[in-house]
Amino acid sequence: MKKAYLKITAAAALWGCIGLFLKLLTAAGLTSMQGVALRAVVGCLFYGLFLFFTDRNALFIAPKDWYYFFGTGVCSLLFFNWCYFNAITRSSMAAAAVLLYTAPIFVTLMSALLFREKLTPAKLTALAVTFAGCALVTGLFPLGQEVVSPPVILFGLGSGFGYALYSIFGKFVLKKYSPATVTFYTILFCALFSLPLSGLHTNLSALSDGRAWAGALGVGVLCCAMPYHLYTSGLREAEPGRAAILATIEPFVAAALGILLFREAVTPFKLLGMAAILGAVLLLNTSKN
Repeated sequence: MKKAYLKITAAAALWGCIGLFLKLLTAAGLTSMQGVALRAVVGCLFYGLFLFFTDRNALFIAPKDWYYFFGTGVCSLLFFNWCYFNAITRSSMAAAAVLLYTAPIFVTLMSALLFREKLTPAKLTALAVTFAGCALVTGLFPLGQEVVSPPVILFGLGSGFGYALYSIFGKFVLKKYSPATVTFYTILFCALFSLPLSGLHTNLSALSDGRAWAGALGVGVLCCAMPYHLYTSGLREAEPGRAAILATIEPFVAAALGILLFREAVTPFKLLGMAAILGAVLLLNTSKN
């Protein structure tokens, strides 16, 4: 079980690096949604080639099971990205990130209903601490610094719900397929449905920029294929609620990289939020319940 928690934490740490590569994509002239599509396409191609040479059996599924991967790839991965970027464009990264990390709350409640997962004191404490930590890290707290409109709240909660669905759908499909199969077809379905929505075909000239290729490889391989494989593999053994809370190490990593690489402001609130997120992750890794 500890190994599963480490995989989930490592996946979230890799997701925390997304900002590094998205900066390259936007600098090359790609929109956020085009970045999402490119991430899925590159991740799918890389992971598909990897499986072709290492585990070809993982590339086969029963056609009647397509709806599993429509759930993980479209209802979860694509839907949460669409909601998330809509929240960002209407507000700020801070507000969008905090609302996205309502996901552990959705996962914990749905897991209690669907999987009879226990709502332990340690888990409830970790939920409260991680949400508070995210609010501090992103700068949304102290209150009064930013006004969040109803559409932003709806898109933000939608992103959190979509993000949460991966842990729920994933738990069901892992009863029948390996983590490798689930990861590949999740990314494949996301790529197939995100390409026509992104308008990437109208902006192919941006791909002539070397920054676009560097960003695409980073966001597709390091921040898509690898972390989703690790997270899905860990989810096979871990409870969905714990997995979702452990994944909140992502904003901790993103904040740390921002401070170290981009000289973002270091405030007492941000440091307190980072400590809260790390403390909640440690609590779940050390508690038996």
